[in-house]
Amino acid sequence: MSIINQEGLDFYREIREKSGQPIELCYQCQKCASGCIATEYADFYPNEILRLVQLGQKEKALNCSSIWICSSCETCGARCPNGINTRAVIDVLKEMAIAENMVKEKKVHLFHTTFLNSVRANGRVHEPVMLAIFKLKSKDLFSDLGFGFDMFKKGKMPLLPSRVKNRKILQNIFKQSYQ
Repeated sequence: MSIINQEGLDFYREIREKSGQPIELCYQCQKCASGCIATEYADFYPNEILRLVQLGQKEKALNCSSIWICSSCETCGARCPNGINTRAVIDVLKEMAIAENMVKEKKVHLFHTTFLNSVRANGRVHEPVMLAIFKLKSKDLFSDLGFGFDMFKKGKMPLLPSRVKNRKILQNIFKQSYQ
């Protein structure tokens, strides 16, 4: 008797294939979790996310906050004795959550999207415009306005964006990434 149904098995196989990671090798040693800088805010530790995938728990895996608060520092992968890059698994889970409209941390996702759009436009981030767009879309205009003003006074937020010289190369990178 199997504890995982066909839908769960399909989910596991899809994550394994798309991430290219040997998820089945995770034996819950928790070395990834002991090095994770986001565990204080996580609802699931990195090893627990892998276990959710192993068990075909699609709803829990896609609806958790942990996949959105992961900083992609790759400490978990560096510490894994079996060479599992948990960040790659988390990236696939994020893509699936977006595709299935199951994004739990909507502001985090909005920030990532706004950041990437700024990079796509200029080749680097232009913080004032990026933050203005983020604040407007998140409908949180004034919660940290004082910090922004302090940064501007210190010259940390330039008024005009700087751009990379060859934006065609950058456009090709984005085109290849979103195929």
